[in-house]
Amino acid sequence: MTINNPESFLRSLYQVAVDAVSAEKCLPAFLPSPPVNGRTLVIGAGKGAAAMARVVEQHWQGQASDLSGLVVTRYGHGADCKYIEVIEAAHPVPDAAGQQAAARILQMVQGLTADDLVLCLISGGGSALLALPAAGITLEQKQHINKALLKSGASIGEMNCVRKHLSAIKGGRLGLACGAAKVVTLLISDVPGDEAGVIASGPTLPDATSCEQALAILHKYAITIPDAVQEHLRSGQAETPKPDNPLFAGHQHHIIATAQNALDAAAAAARAAGITAYILSDGIEGEARDVGMVHAALARQIADKNQPFSKPCVVLSGGETTVTVRGKGRGGRNAEFLLSLVNTLDGHPGIYALACDTDGIDGSEDNAGAICSPDTVKRAASLGLRPAVMLDNNDGYSFFEALGDLIVSGPTLTNVNDFRAILIT
Repeated sequence: MTINNPESFLRSLYQVAVDAVSAEKCLPAFLPSPPVNGRTLVIGAGKGAAAMARVVEQHWQGQASDLSGLVVTRYGHGADCKYIEVIEAAHPVPDAAGQQAAARILQMVQGLTADDLVLCLISGGGSALLALPAAGITLEQKQHINKALLKSGASIGEMNCVRKHLSAIKGGRLGLACGAAKVVTLLISDVPGDEAGVIASGPTLPDATSCEQALAILHKYAITIPDAVQEHLRSGQAETPKPDNPLFAGHQHHIIATAQNALDAAAAAARAAGITAYILSDGIEGEARDVGMVHAALARQIADKNQPFSKPCVVLSGGETTVTVRGKGRGGRNAEFLLSLVNTLDGHPGIYALACDTDGIDGSEDNAGAICSPDTVKRAASLGLRPAVMLDNNDGYSFFEALGDLIVSGPTLTNVNDFRAILIT
């Protein structure tokens, strides 16, 4: 089977992957029944929270007018809702809008009874968006620590462990605040392994991590913290509610969309087009540039020796890589991955690749990711661009922008993290 336009083919796989994990497709089947006597309060946070709230209103089995509540999402990721309020705030570094929204959500759940239902809508990005510092810690201190973690190369699990222990709402604290109410949490997973309590730092789910682990993570990445934060973590006051807490006994949670769902959909679309598809993993982590080098080596082996797969084929993978920032360039982890792959392949014939974040935002830039082809290095050279030099400066965005190879999708209103597709013809 020959693909006439490899770039368009890869872009179509990305779109199929994103559509497969949209709230419209995944959420309706998980909606709980409305309470018989009590009220329904809808709360939530994340890049997909507003879209999830809109779907709740559209598919609610009771009267939509019975719904009320508030969700917080990233700036530009809003959706039109009639009964559920939508607030936009900053991501990945929290701001005052997120802090105010978190405080309001925490206040809304006070005084609920066993007749009431709390429907909590969680997706990736919720950790930064629900920014309510614990007592004695300022928003500025949390911002500083958050920025340092983002640059350190820490994994999402490590970052969220720290965030939980510096928060008044995450790590299960919001769930406890709901009191006797029935709590149902619906989650779109953006974390490798799909551990529910890690997604958005698990505001309604109990937490098995500890203050000691949070301190160890900060020490591991040599992150300087104020004395107030040090004391907060050492005192034990920051400890999160644990899984054996009986107040969580009646709570429910469902992961409604994952990276595996996105990869399965893309693989099915590729096979329907006559191209054999292989899924490497839905949970690849590590430095983006290292992951790029490994993927390049695999692609070369297929292209040259038909091992471990025969060409033509497309190799798919997901997960969440990290970038340890050493340079002063622009770009998220997907641009970094792809630039590393380009640098390693050095124009190897017959290999095309795409790397994008499923939320439509690569890091803090305006692109979802980028795409490359066998002539990428040659075209870059004609512009005086050297992949290795730009990789050393963490400048993947500028590299692909100059070539016109950025993928700008706009916010997708969902988030299952990285999507990578490598086509070997």
